[in-house]
Amino acid sequence: MTDKPNAPASGRNRDAILDVIQTEFGDCHSVLEIGSGTGQHAIYFAEAMPWLNWQTSDLADNHQGICSWIADSGLENVRQPILLDVEHTDGVEGDYDGVFSANTAHIMSIQAVQCMFEIVGHLLSPGGVFCLYGPFNRDGEYTSESNQRFDQSLRNQSPTMGIRDLEELETFAAEFAMCRERLYAMPANNMLVVWRRNGIASNDDA
Repeated sequence: MTDKPNAPASGRNRDAILDVIQTEFGDCHSVLEIGSGTGQHAIYFAEAMPWLNWQTSDLADNHQGICSWIADSGLENVRQPILLDVEHTDGVEGDYDGVFSANTAHIMSIQAVQCMFEIVGHLLSPGGVFCLYGPFNRDGEYTSESNQRFDQSLRNQSPTMGIRDLEELETFAAEFAMCRERLYAMPANNMLVVWRRNGIASNDDA
């Protein structure tokens, strides 16, 4: 057993996320995870969805930890991490009909978030699905007092970080040919947003 990094939040939110993405990625074959972090989500989700090829990605500093989780898992449907910095890439090679990212938008700059949507829009095959998990504001307002405190703590760390407005993300998605299909309320005042490339948005909250 190698010494693997551990993010406690991954254990707390993984089942709620899995309940959603098992359905949303039900018809997918290959998923890119943007910002795999420790690699814990990748292993848990890939084990539960053996029909998927799960491609991990992150900055170089996180690759060793991701690789250690993959090595210990013994899973054949999780791919070694690729180097991905959303602000400094000419694109991602591969054929993907799904993209997943968790707890990334609020630690990226807003420019980086827009870059992420551009990558996803160009990468996804027609009809492909983008699932984004995390805390989001609605109509410019916090959805809870705890999210307001969290946002302030983020901005104290760096003025480029912060909880993003869902409406601004919708603008980015539309710019890159994606429409929202569903919005799931998740535990701890989080959400999981589902966009489809060239799909038709229902704008119905689940």
